Amino acid sequence: MIDWLLDPFAAPFMQRALLAAALAGVNCAVIGVYIVQRRMSFFGGALSHTVLPGMVFAFLRGLDIFWGALGAALATAFGVSWLARRREVGEDAAIGVVLSGMFALGVLMMSQVNSFRDFNALLFGSVLGVAPADLILTAIVTVIVLIAVGLINKELELASVDPEYARVIGARPDRMRTVLLVLTALSVVTAVRVVGALMATALLITPAAAALIWARSVGIAMLLASGIAAFSVIAGLIISYQFDFSSGASIVLASTACFAGSWLARAWRG
Repeated sequence: MIDWLLDPFAAPFMQRALLAAALAGVNCAVIGVYIVQRRMSFFGGALSHTVLPGMVFAFLRGLDIFWGALGAALATAFGVSWLARRREVGEDAAIGVVLSGMFALGVLMMSQVNSFRDFNALLFGSVLGVAPADLILTAIVTVIVLIAVGLINKELELASVDPEYARVIGARPDRMRTVLLVLTALSVVTAVRVVGALMATALLITPAAAALIWARSVGIAMLLASGIAAFSVIAGLIISYQFDFSSGASIVLASTACFAGSWLARAWRG
């Protein structure tokens, strides 16, 4: 049994995959707690789809898809933030407009290529093909996200719980929302490399949702969510290796199983 669990991580590419996926899972879990608390899960889902045109553009130009995804994600974050401030457009409408436009642009760009098979890694992830440079980028993003959260955690919490009071004392909730959107964009970009554009939302939302079933503080929720994300990554990679399943899908399903188990256990306890 021990060998069955450890054999998948004997190869260097599996070790890189484990580190990259764990780092992406942790930074997504930390930001995901705020996203779920603020009921912005729709934005997380939209962001994972709106990175598509940036990724396709980078792929067609022979560039690293990380930078293409990052550019599209930041454009989405700032676009949604700007539109949401307009009285004529609500935040949900702004997200819907940007999502549909960016995703359609990505599909249009993909249609210019004869075969959609070239984009399988973009849509469904390629964690087993993580290069050392990808691992370094993921680590840098994770450090940035964790430092930012550590520095402005109180402001983000206050803006999430009571934006009016935050505005009165000068905490600038609109600015905090923009910062949160940018941090979410960074986290989603790392998740896209691991599980693909179509399933990146799972790493952002599912561990956080499972943790918030039990946690009664933001700090505890972040720790629980990070633990759930790390466990999902390890379990997903083992299942993927042993049964020849898709690595991204295995990680997402492991995370979903953790949420289902948490919800059922909480319901059983009443």
